Amino acid sequence: MTQMQGFGRKYIKGFLKGFFVAVPVTVTFLDRVACIARVEGTSMQPSLNPMEQQVSDIVLLNHWSVRNYEVQHGDIVSLVSPRNPEQKIIKRVIALEGDIIKTLGYKKKYVKIPHGHIWVEGDHHGHSFDSNAFGPISLGLLHARATHILWPPERWQKLQPKLSPERQPLQHDQE
Repeated sequence: MTQMQGFGRKYIKGFLKGFFVAVPVTVTFLDRVACIARVEGTSMQPSLNPMEQQVSDIVLLNHWSVRNYEVQHGDIVSLVSPRNPEQKIIKRVIALEGDIIKTLGYKKKYVKIPHGHIWVEGDHHGHSFDSNAFGPISLGLLHARATHILWPPERWQKLQPKLSPERQPLQHDQE
């Protein structure tokens, strides 16, 4: 065996060792800590995917920050769709468990959010498949919190929790 062949084998062996360490670490990181996702559709306009923009926003989703189901009013969150478990949706948290919310077209005009649930809505009212269609959503469907817009570069920003005055809960139980 020549010296070149020995170097090639060492290189491949080193690469494979690194690969078999890096892949599980990367998969674990993306599953448990954070990942990126493209936001599609108009339901979160103007906060995400503003109308004048041709490129979809790409956001950083932080899994770690919701591991104990701790979210606050105004957070933008990613959820497993209650109608299609293969699909993720991105919405704003309007109400937390114990809050009473005035709905926008739900079967009941007022809803008290049950224990272990949240009320989510898209910012573009009337163009969003959200709690006004399916009701309070289980915290078990919570996937991640959107923390930053990463792309396009001119839209790079940290996403702050915000709630418009007309969507504030009517009552909040401090449990």
